[in-house]
Amino acid sequence: MSNQFQLMREQRFRPFFFTQFLGAFNDNAFKTALITLVTFRAGQLTTLDGKMLATLLPGLFILPFFLFSATSGQIADKYEKSMLVRLTKCLEIGIMLLAAWGFMARSFWPLVAALFLMGAQSTLFGPVKYAYLPQHLREEELIGGNGMVEMGTFVAILAGEILGAWLAMANDGALLTSATVIAVAVAGYWVSRGVPHSPAADPQLRINWNPVSETWRNLKFARGNRTVWLSLLGTSWFWFYGATILAQFPTFTKDVLHGDESVFILLLTVFSLGIGIGSLLCEKLSGGKVEIGLVPFGAIGLTVFGVDLYWASLNAGAASLPAGLAHGAYDFLGALGQATHWRVLLDIALLGLFGGFYIVPLYALIQTRSEKSHQSRIIAANNILNALFMVISAVVSMALFALGLSIPQLFLATALFNVVVAAYIYRLVPEFLIRFVVWLLVHSAYRLEKRGIEQVPESGGALLVSNHTSLADVLLITAASVRPPRFAIDPRHFARPLLGAVLREGRAIPLPGEAGQVGEAARDGAPSAAMQTAQAAIESALAAGEIVVVFPETGTEADGQVRPFCPWFAALLEVLRARHPATPVLPLALHGLEDSAFAAARLRLGQRLARLRPFRRVAVTVGAPQAASAAAAESVRQALCFLADAQTVQSRL
Repeated sequence: MSNQFQLMREQRFRPFFFTQFLGAFNDNAFKTALITLVTFRAGQLTTLDGKMLATLLPGLFILPFFLFSATSGQIADKYEKSMLVRLTKCLEIGIMLLAAWGFMARSFWPLVAALFLMGAQSTLFGPVKYAYLPQHLREEELIGGNGMVEMGTFVAILAGEILGAWLAMANDGALLTSATVIAVAVAGYWVSRGVPHSPAADPQLRINWNPVSETWRNLKFARGNRTVWLSLLGTSWFWFYGATILAQFPTFTKDVLHGDESVFILLLTVFSLGIGIGSLLCEKLSGGKVEIGLVPFGAIGLTVFGVDLYWASLNAGAASLPAGLAHGAYDFLGALGQATHWRVLLDIALLGLFGGFYIVPLYALIQTRSEKSHQSRIIAANNILNALFMVISAVVSMALFALGLSIPQLFLATALFNVVVAAYIYRLVPEFLIRFVVWLLVHSAYRLEKRGIEQVPESGGALLVSNHTSLADVLLITAASVRPPRFAIDPRHFARPLLGAVLREGRAIPLPGEAGQVGEAARDGAPSAAMQTAQAAIESALAAGEIVVVFPETGTEADGQVRPFCPWFAALLEVLRARHPATPVLPLALHGLEDSAFAAARLRLGQRLARLRPFRRVAVTVGAPQAASAAAAESVRQALCFLADAQTVQSRL
């Protein structure tokens, strides 16, 4: 796929996309219509306080995610998924008929029941939704596919909320709302008939129908994979943050911005478009791979623009209303005419944008690093945590209001606490922060061209043999690689500040090359002890299905030419030929850094500064693989020389 939009031409993706789109649209059209009625016209349905209901009703919708997600995850792993998709759409039709009765009869409790049941229906669909993608998309399509789904979800949320708010306030709103939610449910079922067959991940699974014990077991299983578990916590925090902001939009519009229903719709529009654009940009910014370096980037934006939203809200709230304003509130045109409101809108849009950068890579990471047979149950664990955090969000918001905090102060507290949560996660999993630094460095200092990266196998062990041109080689290869590589490298590099952190986090293998010429036979003809240790570590990593990168040249020169290989590389190939003959060996050529500020040659600080050139064009080229059984040190070196020379001839960087 050249870009994510081409997935819309594929039968494996298009029906699923529109099925989930219509489901999210209908959820939010119904939910927003109900919340708008209780916020602005509560007396038509109930005598309960509208502000309290606006906070409680979203919590009621997500409560089933906490109660029933574990069971739903088991069902999604046990049964064929396209059948489950169509079943959930049939349930949606029945629930919308109940909601229509509530709207037409102006009866509050049937609407509350329908809201809870729609949450239960979405709970069943959730594990199917996110486990479907890795079953039908290749790994390099997952970022684009997740971006499309997140974009579609939030556009559907936007459209559903706009329509729901409009329907709630329209003449004959009850009839129009009822007809709309039923029609959309029927359309969703019709589209779902095109979702392709999706085999069960674990058809022999015995379902535990006890939601309490299964929820506990589900969470315990998810904790077994530390990176996945912390990614689940990361997504759940995002939903805490988002739920806190979105739940206050109706009252924020009315009490702080002095706006009417159209201003509420404007805020939803801006936020949802921000998330949609951020989700789509993830594929461009990540180069089509699972780039978790975007997660800290998104977290920074969530804090910066959350804090600025507080200050912007104070300015907007302090502005006096014009005399004689109709109904005592701005409509959306009047709000757009106020300079103070533009800053609020910009902050909300950027919160959405950076939220997209934050959430899409986390979902892709969860999908790629979860066990295939348990993917739906991992997604179910994610839904449990998301629901728990959103319920906690409602409770915390009410507690802070009881302490006297205003809505802008709630926004500020949430943005500042985001710093604490991010720091905690990145301390436990430095991979997130290191990937961010690598991504930022490569995308701010260089223009990276990747050629032949598809030659690297999607799974299984592989040995990449690279030329050594600069101190930034490890960072560029890490940034270019679809899979996280391990480096076998001179241990002196571990002492360098950023490079050492990348090597330690990536579990690099100490392999003294030019420093000690490891691998040369000892005087008795046996390999040195250091070489035996290094060989064993490389062999173990390859056997475990990991990518290992080695730099076997005897030296590094400013002309960028490939030097003769150290003897230890031939010894390593002998080991692989005997024990792992099918392991692919691939040459990897780096170009464009040999005369840069990070060149491996010994230079003074002034000389390095003189070589700084922003957005320097650099390239990473991977050649065709050779099986270890047929690879020889000289043939691999010749292939590497050809890549480096061909690269130079074809493109002067």
